[in-house]
Amino acid sequence: MKKLVLLAFIAFSLNVDAQIKLTKLWEAKDLPTPESVLSAGKILYVSLIDGDASKADGKGGVAIVGTDGKIINKEWITGLNAPKGMGIYAGKLYVADINEVVVIDIKADKVIQKIPIAGTIFLNDIAVDANGNVFVSDTRLGTVYKISNGKADLYLDKLPNANGLKVVGDDLYILSGPTLVKADKEGKTTLIASGLASGGDGIEPLSKNSFLVSCWAGLLYEVKMDGTVTLLMDTRNEKINTADIGFNPKNKILYIPTFLKNSVMAYQVK
Repeated sequence: MKKLVLLAFIAFSLNVDAQIKLTKLWEAKDLPTPESVLSAGKILYVSLIDGDASKADGKGGVAIVGTDGKIINKEWITGLNAPKGMGIYAGKLYVADINEVVVIDIKADKVIQKIPIAGTIFLNDIAVDANGNVFVSDTRLGTVYKISNGKADLYLDKLPNANGLKVVGDDLYILSGPTLVKADKEGKTTLIASGLASGGDGIEPLSKNSFLVSCWAGLLYEVKMDGTVTLLMDTRNEKINTADIGFNPKNKILYIPTFLKNSVMAYQVK
């Protein structure tokens, strides 16, 4: 009986909404404080804080993990501080790192540039548009910056706890605390949805009308453009974090960095 109750609890915690099923595929372990996962074809880039999330201690880096869960290179890039969100454009990987954006030449396997953003204190997520403009959020300041041709300028402000970013067409979607906000190409913001139980962290398009959204505390939602918010996963009782998620839209595989649990988990989304 105890076993049946436990199985029922696990099924509930991993699939609150019967319309979307999440099936665990694998878990890659021994990754020190993974904050963000970026799906890039046959590999995953994983930012590793490996220390204090706001301290410039040089302990952070970026790992490469296979889509089968095997760790390819845990020390692909080292010497960063507290790397978090990432984005790719034209063979370069952009990484948010406290108060600067680190630019990595993917083929050369090395850092080629660091773009400091004056006054920032907690750069968090990154999104890149089709023209190579890089957007980066500062969660503690409630701001979003735009980097064009290596120059950073304030793009949006007054967005409390701004974190997760995603470019879709001409629009930038921002997780601002427990809400999802859309900014058009002129920077005009519109509230899309509210009601997350915690501050939003990662955001990935699931369909034309919905997103997968994670909250660091251990929550995963489907958020629709009509404002509907549906809980899909709650691992707070198990103390498993759900940080800045990655998603492969072709295969519909979700990648969840567990932060304090030092692993990345993969789920099939159906």
